[in-house]
Amino acid sequence: MSDNRTTQAEASSQDGLTSGVRILVAVCAALLIFYFIYALMVDSKPLATVFACALLCAFLLIFIFLSLNPDILRSQYTEQTLSSASEMLEDIKDGLTPEGAEAICRRLLTETRAMAIAMTDDTCVLACAGDLASDFPPGSPIHTPATHYVLEHGIVQSFTHAVDVKSETRGHREIPAGIIAPLKVRGKAVGTLKFYYRRSHEVNRTQYALASGFAELISTQLAIHELELQSELTARAEVRALQAQINPHFLFNTLNTIAALTRTEPLRARELLREFASFYRATLDNSGSLIPVSREIEQTLRYLTFEKARFGEDRIGVNVDIDEEVEDTLVPAFVIQPLVENAVRHAMGDEDPLHIDISVAPEGESMVQIQVKDDGVGMDEQTAARLFCTQAISPRTDAPQGGGAGVAMHNIADRIARFYGPRSSTQVISSPGAGTSVVLHLDLQKSILE
Repeated sequence: MSDNRTTQAEASSQDGLTSGVRILVAVCAALLIFYFIYALMVDSKPLATVFACALLCAFLLIFIFLSLNPDILRSQYTEQTLSSASEMLEDIKDGLTPEGAEAICRRLLTETRAMAIAMTDDTCVLACAGDLASDFPPGSPIHTPATHYVLEHGIVQSFTHAVDVKSETRGHREIPAGIIAPLKVRGKAVGTLKFYYRRSHEVNRTQYALASGFAELISTQLAIHELELQSELTARAEVRALQAQINPHFLFNTLNTIAALTRTEPLRARELLREFASFYRATLDNSGSLIPVSREIEQTLRYLTFEKARFGEDRIGVNVDIDEEVEDTLVPAFVIQPLVENAVRHAMGDEDPLHIDISVAPEGESMVQIQVKDDGVGMDEQTAARLFCTQAISPRTDAPQGGGAGVAMHNIADRIARFYGPRSSTQVISSPGAGTSVVLHLDLQKSILE
């Protein structure tokens, strides 16, 4: 295999034609100058000769200027390449998929001298465009030793001697030359980008740089995609952690309430037990998923059913107002219920009933506002400022005037920032004795899960 691979320096040496052209231009310039001097001394019509030589020299100077100033010739090509690169990033935004790979291969085929472009993951061909498309269909295994070498070592390889490879349609196919670049994420090759050429001299410095550059660009986008997936998975895991953290507290209180009702109101206890089974099943089913905001509120109202059974129907009142325009908006599960639970646990006074208002409304063109407002005991400015902080008091800690906010609130703030981007925010408005209003501002355009 080593006979068929060349290093970057070897590939660069194939680009000696450029230097040769410049040497040829210099030689031609010297000959023209010599001819110009000879014509002045010998030719009987020096003016015509001078005019002809002047035109030739002007043409030669223009040619030399363009050759020595490639920015003039390459500006349009650079703009086209950057445009293609931008479109290519859009093709690969969902990761290393056959559909994205095919779009990239077709796009790159017009940007290079290659007769075929192929992309693979670490096991099989994802797509191939050009003359070899029928030889390497999507899903066909990787046969070439050079590709396995690139996947194993994560370095660019090229070959300028014909290589005989297995074809899925013709048995075998000879490839004259090629460049194979790794697609890397976190330092590990997860795929390859392959450029195949008809002639060995086409594997030059420019093509090598293009192959390496495009591979690095794709690798960067793949790394970004993986970070987004990791962010999503982390957020989902935090939903489950939040449920595990809060549900036992709520679970024990609810079961104790149902157990007490079995003696005095057995039919009511039976109804609550069935409702609780549905509530808990929905909680588990929604774990880590996006659900319509209307369903999240429905689940929150179920939660309040059990709290009313515990404290008394007349101790908790609730009003819900959802704008029809946003009732199907997708939100992370378990984002409203903790706000209501926090109000029940910390805002309710010893004697006065607690009223809770839940509203969801559009805010501008791409924002949605969710508000949970109560008329409870409220909190001071310092406590309100710490409501969404990691140092907030544990939700199981009794605190005067609703001081215990806890990890649940911090978790909500983190997930909103992660799901909906920097324009999204949380807002707390409260004062002692005047109730509390918690507002979530969600930027739907920046949602990473829609």
